[in-house]
Parts: sequence; C-alpha cells; structure tokens
Amino acid sequence: MPLNLFSPGRIGRVELKNRLVMAPMALGYCDKGFVTDRMVEFFRLRARGGVGLICLGAVQIDPIRKTDYDMVNMYDDTCLPGLQRLTDAVHEEGSKIFAQLLHQGRYARSREYKGMEAVAPSAVASGYTGETPRELTLSEIKALTAYYAAGAKRALQAGFDGVELCTNSGYLIGQFLSPLTNQRTDGYNGDLYARMTFLLEIIAAVREAVGKNFPLTVRLGGHDFMEGGNTNSEARRIAGELEKVGVDALSITGGWHEAQVPQITMEVPRGGYSYLGRGIKEAVSIPVIMSNRMNIAVGEKILLEGGADFIAMARPLIADPELPNKAQQGRIDEIRPCVACNQSCLDRIMTHTAVECLGNAEAGRESELAQGAYLPTQVKTAHPEKILVIGAGAAGLEYARVASARGHSVTIWEQGSQPGGQILMASAIPGRHDLAELINYLTCACAKQGVLINYQVTAGKEDIIKKVEEGDFTRVVVATGAGPLDPKIPAEKEARVVQAWEVLKNRAEVGSNVIIVGGGAVGVETALTLAEIGTLDSAALRHLMLYRAETPDELYHLLTHGCKKITLVEMSNSIGKDIGPSTRWSVLARLKQHHVKIMKGAKAISIAEEGVNLEIDGGQVYVPADTVVLAVGAKPTNSLYHELKGAIGNLVLIGDASKPGKISDAIREAYRQAISFGSGGSIPIQKLFD
Repeated sequence: MPLNLFSPGRIGRVELKNRLVMAPMALGYCDKGFVTDRMVEFFRLRARGGVGLICLGAVQIDPIRKTDYDMVNMYDDTCLPGLQRLTDAVHEEGSKIFAQLLHQGRYARSREYKGMEAVAPSAVASGYTGETPRELTLSEIKALTAYYAAGAKRALQAGFDGVELCTNSGYLIGQFLSPLTNQRTDGYNGDLYARMTFLLEIIAAVREAVGKNFPLTVRLGGHDFMEGGNTNSEARRIAGELEKVGVDALSITGGWHEAQVPQITMEVPRGGYSYLGRGIKEAVSIPVIMSNRMNIAVGEKILLEGGADFIAMARPLIADPELPNKAQQGRIDEIRPCVACNQSCLDRIMTHTAVECLGNAEAGRESELAQGAYLPTQVKTAHPEKILVIGAGAAGLEYARVASARGHSVTIWEQGSQPGGQILMASAIPGRHDLAELINYLTCACAKQGVLINYQVTAGKEDIIKKVEEGDFTRVVVATGAGPLDPKIPAEKEARVVQAWEVLKNRAEVGSNVIIVGGGAVGVETALTLAEIGTLDSAALRHLMLYRAETPDELYHLLTHGCKKITLVEMSNSIGKDIGPSTRWSVLARLKQHHVKIMKGAKAISIAEEGVNLEIDGGQVYVPADTVVLAVGAKPTNSLYHELKGAIGNLVLIGDASKPGKISDAIREAYRQAISFGSGGSIPIQKLFD
C-alpha cells in the first residue's frame, strides 16, 4: 500500500486526509456557467472515491468578458446556490474543494465570447487562437484585480475551502509573467519582478477580500517551453516571491498550450516533468503539488524522494473515481487506468463537448445512470442470465465486466491465445504502450468477478446453437472485431504487399524502402513504428550522454534517423485527420522528426515489383519501393453474427464487429448493451448514449 500518498497533509489551515489532489480542468458539465446535477454527482463520486482535495477548474471571474462554453460562473451572486450544492456534496463525502480562478486573456476566442475581442498585457498575436488581442488599459487591469478578489470572496461564501490562481499554460496572469507576451512600457513590465506586479496585486486584493486564514494557492508553470519565455529558473524565482507574500501552496504543471513540446499525450513518460516540481520545491518551504502524467506508483515515488508534497491528477480520476480508495486498500490492479489518449476528454472539450472517458462509460453520466445512490454496475439484476461472449477484445471484455458485475454468469470464447484484440496491436506502437494497461484492467476485473475466458476457441454456428438449446447460455454477444480493408490495387505477382495490421503485430517483414498507402491513424502509426527501427534507444542515449561520447546534435541525429526509408501516401489532402486535435499535432511533428516523406493527394493505382504507380495532380508518378504496406481502413468481422441471426433469441453485436470505430466507441457500446437488459426499464439507456 502506498504510504506517503495516504498520510495526512495541510495547505494553509486546511487539513487534508491524504496527498492526492484532483487537478483542475474544464469538463463542460455546467449550463451556461451554472452548476448542474451532472457536475454535482460527478464530483460527489470523486470525493466518495477518496481524493483528499478537488480543485474545480475553469472558474471565470470577469463579468464583462465571459463565455457560456465549459467555464463555471463566479462573477456574480447568482452562481452561489449551485456552487453551495457542489461544495456540500464534496464535503458530505469527506473531501475538500478549492476553486481555480481563471482568465483566458489572449487565449479567449472572440467567437466564443459573443464577438468580444480578447484582452492581454500587450497586443501580441496568439498562436493558440490565431487572433490578436487588445492591450489592457490601466483601469482595466485594476478592474480585473478586483474581479479576482470578488471571485475569491464568492468562493468563500459558497463553501469552498480555498482558492487557486491560474497563472499556468499561457493564460492571462502567465501572459503578464512572460517577456514574450508582456511588452508593456509601464510598471507592469520590466524585469521578472516587474512582470509579477499584476499577480502580486491580485494576491493582495484576494487576501484583503477573504482574510489570511482562507487558503490561497497558485498554479504555476514549471517551464513555459516557449523559446524566449520563462524556464524553471524563472519559475523558482517566482515561487520564492509567492511564498514571501503568503501563498499557501504551489501547484506545478508544464508549459503553455502553444508550446511545441508534448506534455500530456500518451508518448510523455509517466511523471516525465516531475523535475520541474523538484526544482520549485528546492526554492520554497511551502507545499508543492506536482502533476502531469501521474499514477499511484509514480506519485508515491516522487513523494518518497522528496520531489513534492502532494500529487495532482485529473484524467486518472475521470477514468476511475475510486482510484484513491483502491490504492489505499492495496487494490492497485483494480484501478481503471487513464491511458492519456485524450480522445474522450481533451479532444471533446476542445470542441465544447462534455468530457467523457475512453475506458469509463459512466464518466459524466453519473447523475443520469444512478439508481438511488448506486450505478448500474453496483446493482445486481433480479434476472441473471448465462451469457456467451465471442471475442476478448476491448468490447467483449467490457461487456463481460459489466454484465458479471450485475450478477450475470459470463463466459468468453477467444480465438487467440491472449486477450486484447486490436489493442494489442495499438499498444505496440511507439509511445502508445499505456493502452495495454486497459486490457490488463479489464482482464483482471473479469477474473475477479468470475468470468471464464477460454482461449484458442474457434466459435462455430452449430456449437453455439447447440449450447444455447441445451441451456448452457441464454444470451450470445458477438464481439469479433474488425479486419483490414483490401483496396484491391492491382499488383504484380512478385510485389511484396502486406497489411499494416500485420506489420504492427510484428507478423510481416518489410524491406528498407517502404511505401505506406493510407494516411489515416493506422498509416501514420505504422510509419512511426517503422521509422523508429534502428534509432538510438533510451538506455544507449543515457549512456552516451552521461559520458559525453557524442555531441547533442549527433545524438539527436541518431534518435531520429532509423534504418528504413518511409513514404506515406494519402489520397486526401490531410494526414491523420482521424486523430484527435490534442494529439495530432505532436504525431505529425514526429513524422517530420523521423524524416517520413509525405505525399498528399496521391492515389495508388498499381503496384509493381519494385515500386508503386501513383496518380497525383492529374499525372502519374512512379515511386520505387521494396515493400508496400496497406493502411486503408477496417471492415467488420461479423459473419458469425449473420449466421446466428434468427437461429437464437438473445443475440447482440457490439464493438468493431458492429461498426469499426475508436476504442471509446467500443467501450461505450459494450457498457450500454450490458446494462440494457434486466434493469426493469428504469434507465433511459439509448438516450444516454446517443
């Protein structure tokens, strides 16, 4: 059991039962800024799950520049009753809650602020929005300072246990701190200490509004990761000044949204930026909270080594609200993992769609799914069935997990020798190994709930019908997944043509000069997998760096130059368009880093023994290659379902076998189907998952 994480802690005068903090993030659960049942029940379950402190993110304090999207209203008193409901719910479950006060500054998009232009320290164009803000006047700066103070006072009135100021990620206060965006010629600019003036004035105003006993923390970027911006050296100096003026704790995260350094995507190592928090902790004596790609093991290690005092997580607690309780009880293998895919959380919030979770179909639906105080997976059915699931991929395992939790007897037949389906293939891609954790979780959950998984079983129509007729099963669920599409491109007999799926499963040999046909997610991931073959691995890199055996430029060359020449061919004019926006930019950057040649608007019309004929710009081009990899999509593998249809009664088709899609689609559909029978019709299932 993690010992340090579950020791009590203190921020200011607030006692916390453990060292776990739910980090702030926008969720999209409010209604034009007002608290909803959805928000209350979401946070109630996280508090019930054992987290010591919740920090409510995206709380807007400016009554003039405000948006109805995603952010919570704390700019007038109409918000107070709803916020009091929220804080009461969290306190009833034994946790504390802070409110993070945020102003987007130049990160506000005019179309989302009813046409109002963004404001900032200076009129410096935003790479995040593509717009140029207006420079704030002195009177507006004074007004904003008062808005922060008024917001903090409302937080106190609404029952919050403290407030946090957002200075990180390139938002307004951080824009004042940075020489890149603060080009003023008055007292708000100059050296680092002058650039802190706005922040220090806000802190003074907040203290006057709420008193010295109400905890005040600051969320601080440990490194902007912007060329010419603040580094950890400046962050340490800022931290020292904040301690001097009475800030109670510092919550450390990574850089700006504009930064070209991935910070929370799957490729980022767990705790990869914890050195930033350690640098801050060396400069102050007040508590330091560290975040970015955390899990229980990494968090415990950081605390043990003295790198921080608290560990903050956001997405892991969306994935599993019971994470703290499970960890404290030593049930680590029962924690549903966050795999940092971003496809159901950050990608959705970027399009102003409510946050969900790839692995947790209940996330954000707690208030609608709950029957009394219990979710469907916590309620046993009055009509248990004997269920056969065909396929142990993500959909099959999730269906089995949910159905067995509800009291049904479940058996899985899997054709392969291990569970996972396509996730096994996806987790082999560089930087995506965390996906395997989801299968480990599902397999463990099924085992603990008595699900029997039979491997290397070929499911046939007659065997299944016989089992159903003999009463061994009352319901059959087909989760046989999908297979790769064959585009039927004419190819010479001697040509080496393989499917991307076989490459990713390490079942196909490829040569040194490879053309990949298809520039969607699978094609891009295959290109990166092949491009990394022959590059320097992390152990060799560490050794060479420690002994300074090579120059930094040479080491970078060895990291990014493999032994294969890769060309990615795509018919449309967009590469990786089915990859989420929070991840796509970094994936495309890695293609460039690894010198993958990209040909857009190109159609493969025939494959020769030593190359491919492409149609591009109305003409034909021949591109030499010794191997052609096809990555043009997927098709359902569902012939068994059609053979069984009409022959047995309760027959269900789920996951990619129904319609190829994302992992989150398969998990959500499996969950929906698994709770849709035996519930007495009390849950509006279809409406919830439309």
